[in-house]
Amino acid sequence: MLVAAAALAATLASPLAAPARADHADGARTDLPAGRTAVSYVVRPGDTATGLAVRFHAWTDELVALNHLGRDGRLTVGQRLVVPVVDARRGTTGSEDARGAPGRRHPDPGRERVRRAVADAARRHGVDPHLALAVAWQESGWQMDVVSDAHAVGAMQVLPSTARWMEGYAGRPLRLHRLRDNAAAGTLLLRVLARETDRRRHVVAAYYQGLGAVRAHGLYAETRTYVRNVEAIRRRLEEGRPPA
Repeated sequence: MLVAAAALAATLASPLAAPARADHADGARTDLPAGRTAVSYVVRPGDTATGLAVRFHAWTDELVALNHLGRDGRLTVGQRLVVPVVDARRGTTGSEDARGAPGRRHPDPGRERVRRAVADAARRHGVDPHLALAVAWQESGWQMDVVSDAHAVGAMQVLPSTARWMEGYAGRPLRLHRLRDNAAAGTLLLRVLARETDRRRHVVAAYYQGLGAVRAHGLYAETRTYVRNVEAIRRRLEEGRPPA
């Protein structure tokens, strides 16, 4: 398993600022797994083990084990880590591939294209890629040619009115039938909802039910089922398993 849940929740032990840099670690490491290159990194505020693994194209459990971070993967600002970067020429089969897109590669080229686009958009907009991918799978099965009875469009099942709202955050027009724009609209919506609620399950619920309805009525029964499904998919993706 590449992304452990404990590492995903890892937080910093100190709020103090510190310089950060990444370079090739001095000397050859003999304790690295095969197909890895050692990169040295100094922990900055806000870093997590999982975030660093995604950024450097490494496996989270390897990073945690190599640096003896413990069960919770806790980092300390100023701490120097050795990041075991996966050699892209060898490829991987786990939850973070050689290009850093989380989730196991999908054998269907169309769905694989959606997976990469959603993961890229999530990283670009500061959203957990596994969460965005889980929402996209629950909504469309990572397919772009899906339009709902309510006229929600594409992989992220975004309404045209929502897309117009998200254009203000994107700073450009969003055409929902284009994969890149669809992924941007959906991940931007997740980011906006995350700012309006402090609970991930409410972010997911609001994506499905609407933020106003969640605030006014709580979660409908069908919304609770939707949230459970998305959380289950997210966990599978974090563990390097297929979404379904």
